[in-house]
Amino acid sequence: MRPISKTILGLAAAALFCGAISEPTFAQEEKTAKQLFGSVKLPNRGDAEPLGFYAKGCQSGAVALPTDGPTWQAMRLSRNRRWGNPAMISLLEQFSRDAAGLGWGTGILVGDISMPRGGPMPSGHASHQIGLDADIWFTPKPQRPLSPAQREDIPFTSMLDKSKFLTVDSRRWSPTHARLVMQAASYPQVQRVFVNPAIKKKLCETWTGDRSLLGKVRPVYGHDEHFHIRMNCPPGAAGCERQASTPSTDDCNSKALAWWFTKEPWAPPKPADPNKKPVKPRQVMLSNLPKACAAVLSAPSRSEQDATFQGGGQGGGGMAYSPSVPLPAAASSLDTMTDGDMPGPGSDVPLPSPRPSR
Repeated sequence: MRPISKTILGLAAAALFCGAISEPTFAQEEKTAKQLFGSVKLPNRGDAEPLGFYAKGCQSGAVALPTDGPTWQAMRLSRNRRWGNPAMISLLEQFSRDAAGLGWGTGILVGDISMPRGGPMPSGHASHQIGLDADIWFTPKPQRPLSPAQREDIPFTSMLDKSKFLTVDSRRWSPTHARLVMQAASYPQVQRVFVNPAIKKKLCETWTGDRSLLGKVRPVYGHDEHFHIRMNCPPGAAGCERQASTPSTDDCNSKALAWWFTKEPWAPPKPADPNKKPVKPRQVMLSNLPKACAAVLSAPSRSEQDATFQGGGQGGGGMAYSPSVPLPAAASSLDTMTDGDMPGPGSDVPLPSPRPSR
């Protein structure tokens, strides 16, 4: 049995004191978990810790990525999804500097990380629940910073050729795009990098650096306009549920990758049986998440200034943090660089509904 961390014990004690952990209040149980977590605007006071699995959990002690930094900008600010585990925020700052060094504009545009206390989002993601996932746009940070209005309205740029089935558009994709994705995969803290299957195939065909790192690059629906970085559970995070390891090979000749280029993933859903009673979708409730999440939800809020990460960038408030695992220096050579589970052959993971048309 893994040792229980002080954070979880503290959360449990606090929740028992206010009657919130093992028996969520009636008012809480009336609302779905995404309604409860989506209504919270600030993180709880407490030690930083991911609780549960990437697609079924919450986070304690989150910090915010500053909206602006020398080599990054946070996008879609109205969503309030720039909160993460301090290790994730620190990694994003490091990655932004490395991206700028690769010639990726003046840095990165960061999409969704997580909500202030994690948990299921009202829309858009099944994962991103424990502060260890982050989306990076396939659009570099421009020389002139984007205004708040531009961050809300600027469109995504797909890397796919819409006239061809699962094919990267050579007019948009460049070696710098490839170097950017593989830089993300190079960090030891990064467990997976999710991309569109066409992008994985393109990397398999063209990447000449460390091929073993391609095993971290996982194909999945969508992800043609951005890619998704997922971190390993931080050391000592006893409440974080770890995911299976990625292949140690490039995984380019696997049945799992080939499956994406068959008709099966893209076939329309079978028509519903008119004689069968429709099944009402099952909502995720607070009681379905790890017990400590009730305490996270009920805990007092930290102020936004105190909860803004103070790292190498600007615009932050007063929380300083030293990651327990030192981040690597920018790789001197890209050749040295190093999915909840995602659908694939033999997988019991449900397919998205509705399924994408392309």
